[in-house]
Amino acid sequence: MADSEPKRIGLSVEVKPHAYDPAANPELFEGVLARRLVAFIIDLIILALPVVFLAMFIFVVGIVTFGLGFVFYALLTPAMVLWALFYYGVTLGSRHSATIGMRAMDIEMRTWYGAPAYSLLGAVHAIVFWITVSVFTPLVLVVALLNERRRCLHDILIGTVFINNAQRTSMLRNSVRPSA
Repeated sequence: MADSEPKRIGLSVEVKPHAYDPAANPELFEGVLARRLVAFIIDLIILALPVVFLAMFIFVVGIVTFGLGFVFYALLTPAMVLWALFYYGVTLGSRHSATIGMRAMDIEMRTWYGAPAYSLLGAVHAIVFWITVSVFTPLVLVVALLNERRRCLHDILIGTVFINNAQRTSMLRNSVRPSA
């Protein structure tokens, strides 16, 4: 390249293949969608309990302060959002790559190329989940039923996949399946 020519600068993008093939490893995806729904309900209860207690506390403070404390209800919605982002960021960013509900159901979140989840990805997953559920409620689950990795719409948008954890996967690999 001659000195008079402009130098090329740019970003080298390496396209990685999918790490999890449902045809080669069906045990990774077996029953994940149903257990993911149960995990969501568990996580919803875990998220709701502190919010309910905080709302009751604000109510008591409001009564004691003759109505002045009810102003704190305005802070309840931002507190709920911050609590949910914190919960999903910390739990999905842990070494388990799973929320408490997901751990109870033996599933974990991974990037589509196989890396474990991290805190920022967990928080972004929560945001994109709530946006897609708010806008495309029926399509979120329909998309999961129509693809082989059982990925929901928000999973596809941010590049994540939910699989069985290592213990459940090895148990499913070792189980004897009846012949059809």
